[in-house]
Amino acid sequence: MTRLGDRGRWGVGLALFAGLCGYLIAFQGGFSDWLTFTILGITTGAIYAIAASGLVVTYTTSGIFNFAQGAFGMLGAFAYWQLRFDWGWPAPIALAVILLVVAPLFGAVVERVIMRGLEGVSEITSTVVTIGLLAMAIGIANIVWPPAGRRVDQFFAGNSVTVGALNVTWHRMVIVVVAIAVAVGLRFLLYRTRSGVAMRAVVDDRALSQLNGGNPGRSAMLSWGIGASLAALSGILISPLLQLSVLPLTLLIVNAYAAAMFGRLKSLPLTFAGGLIIGITENYSSNYLDLNTRTIGGLELAGLQPALPVILLFIILIALPSERLRTGGVQRVRESARVPTMRSAVVAAGALVFVTLVASRVMSTANVTRLSLGLATAVIILSLVPLVGYGGQISLAAMTFAGLGAFAMVKVADGPGPLIGLLAAAGLAAVVGAIVALPALRLAGIYLALATAAFAVFMENFIFTQKWFFGAGSIEVPRPEILGLTFEDDRSFLVLLAVLYALMGLGVIWLRRGPFGRRLQAMKDSPAACATLGLDLTRTKVGVFAFSAGIAGIGGALFGGVSGSVSSETFLFAQSLPILLMGVVGGIALVSGALLGGLLLQFFSTLGENFTLLASALFIGPLITNFALIAPGLIGILLSRNPDGLVADLLTGCKRGTAWVREGRSRPEEDRGPEPIMTAGFEHPLTAAELAAVDAALGLDPEEVAVRGAARS
Repeated sequence: MTRLGDRGRWGVGLALFAGLCGYLIAFQGGFSDWLTFTILGITTGAIYAIAASGLVVTYTTSGIFNFAQGAFGMLGAFAYWQLRFDWGWPAPIALAVILLVVAPLFGAVVERVIMRGLEGVSEITSTVVTIGLLAMAIGIANIVWPPAGRRVDQFFAGNSVTVGALNVTWHRMVIVVVAIAVAVGLRFLLYRTRSGVAMRAVVDDRALSQLNGGNPGRSAMLSWGIGASLAALSGILISPLLQLSVLPLTLLIVNAYAAAMFGRLKSLPLTFAGGLIIGITENYSSNYLDLNTRTIGGLELAGLQPALPVILLFIILIALPSERLRTGGVQRVRESARVPTMRSAVVAAGALVFVTLVASRVMSTANVTRLSLGLATAVIILSLVPLVGYGGQISLAAMTFAGLGAFAMVKVADGPGPLIGLLAAAGLAAVVGAIVALPALRLAGIYLALATAAFAVFMENFIFTQKWFFGAGSIEVPRPEILGLTFEDDRSFLVLLAVLYALMGLGVIWLRRGPFGRRLQAMKDSPAACATLGLDLTRTKVGVFAFSAGIAGIGGALFGGVSGSVSSETFLFAQSLPILLMGVVGGIALVSGALLGGLLLQFFSTLGENFTLLASALFIGPLITNFALIAPGLIGILLSRNPDGLVADLLTGCKRGTAWVREGRSRPEEDRGPEPIMTAGFEHPLTAAELAAVDAALGLDPEEVAVRGAARS
C-alpha cells in the first residue's frame, strides 16, 4: 500500500469533511442549521488556534512545552476584568496594557528567571517546572480574585449581523478577525523581520545560530513574551463565552494541545487548521449527536462529549508519522541519582517501619490519619519511580491508575475478600497500564506525556462517571485483611501502610539493580543505542508501564482505605499533576524521594486546612487556603536550580557535615580547593604528595622525573 504524503492526507481529510457536510445538509436539518453550527465552530476553533499558536512559538524557540499556557490565559482574562470592569478603564486602554505590556513582560520574566535556568536538564524536569508554574498561577489567582460571580461582557455587546438565518454577534466576528490577524502577524514576524529570522534560526540549530552572532536567549525571551500575550488574548476572547472562573479557563488549554499537535509543534498554519477542526467537531457533535440519553453496551455516552478533544488529541498523536515525533538522540542532562545498595535499602526500610510504629503510638488520631494519607500518596508517587525516574517515560495519569485500583478493590472485596481485592487492584491497573503503553512504543517525551494526559481526561469524563463505576456519588473502600489480621484501627493501618511501602520500595530498588533495571536506565539514556544493540524496547516499555500502573493501583486502594470512600472527583486528571510535581521535587529516581514527596503533599494540604481560622483572623486567609497549591508550585519552579530533588540535596548536606566532623572542624576534602603550591617548599618542606602535585601541574612524566633525580644524586 502506497503511503500517503502530507498533501494526500489533507486531501483525504478534506474529502471526508466535504462528505460529512453534504450528509448533514441533506439529512440532518438542512443548510441553515449546518451554517449556524459551522460558524459557531469556527469562532470556537479560532480561540483554540490563538492559544495553540502561543504554545508552538514558545516550544519551537525554547524546547519547553508550556503546560501553564492555559494559566497564562486565565491570568490575562482576570487582569483584563480587573482593569476594564472593576476599575472602569476604557476597553482599548485595558486591552493595550494587558496585551502589549503586562502579558509580554510577564512571559519575558518567566523565561529569564525560570526557564533559562533549565538548560541542560531533562525533559521531565522542564515539564514539571511548567506544571509547578501552573499550580502557582492557580493559587495566585485564587488569592487575588477569590471565587465570586464575575462576568466579562462581550465586545460590542448587543450588536450582531445576519448570516443566512443566523445572527452572528460582533464578538464572534471579532474573534475570527483577530485570529486571522494573529496568523498573518506571526507569518510576517517569522519570515519578514530580523527577529523572526533569528527565532527560526534558533529552532533549526541553536548552536549554529549562536556561532553566527545570534542571541538565542533574547529570541527565547521574545517568544515567551509573544506566547504569554497570545495566551492572554485567547483568555480575554473566550471569557465572555464561559464563566470567569479559574479552573475552566486554565484547563481549556487541553483543547489547544490537540490543535498544537496538528501543527506538530512546528507549523503555525497547520496549528490554525487544527484549531478550526476541533472547534467545528465540538459544535457538530453537541448539536447533531444526541449523546446525553444514549447507551451502548451499558456505557452511557453522556461523558463522551467533553472527552472529544482529548480523543482527537490521542488519535493525532498515534496517526502522525513517528519519525517526526521523536525528540532527538543522546542528551547529557544535569540530573544524576545513585542507586542504593540492598543492604542500605533494608536498613532504611526497617527504620521507616520502626519510626512509623513509634509515631502510631504517640500521635493523635487526627495526625495518624494525615500521616496515613501521606503514606498512601507516597505509594502512588512510588509508581512513577521505575517509570519516570528509571525509564524516562513521562506519565500524567498516575491518579487514573489509582482510581482503577480503588474500583477493583471495591468490586472484588465483597466477594473473595479484601486481600484478593488488593491483588485485583494491582492486576486491573497493570493490565490497563500495559494497554496504555502501546502508544509509548512510538511516542516519547512530551508526546507521551500528552497521550497519557488524554487517557486520563478520557477516563475522568467517560469511564469514572458511569453509574457502575463511581457514578455521581461516592463508594466505600474496604481495608485489606492479611492472614486473618484486620486493620480497622487507624493506628494499625498506619503501620501496615509503612510495611507495604517498605516492601514495595525494596522491590523497586531490587528491580533497578537487576537486568531489567539496567535496561530501563539504558532506555532512558539512549533508546536509539538500545535498539541498535538489539534490546527489546517493546517488552521493556510495556513491562515498566504495567509494573508502574500496578503499584499505583495498590496506592489507590490504600488511599481509599484511609479515606473510607472515594468518588470520581478523587481521581481527576488535575490531581495527577501535583503527584508528578511532588515526585520530582522529592527526587523522582529515588524511593526516598517518593516518600518525601507524598508526605510533603499531604503536609501542604493539612497546613492549609488547619490554619484557615487563624488566617482569617489575620486577614491572610486566601494565602493560607491556597498554600497547598502555592508551596508545591514554588518548590517545583525552583527545580531549575536543583533538578535532583530535595532528598539528593539532604544526602549531600549530610555527607559534607559528616566529613566536616570527622576531619576535626577542617573543611571537607571536596570544598578545600587546590593546594597552594606556591607556598609549599618555602613555609615547610615539600612532602611526597606535594611533589607529585607539582609534577602533575607541570605535566612531567613521573618515570622521567625519577630517572633525572637518580642521575642528579
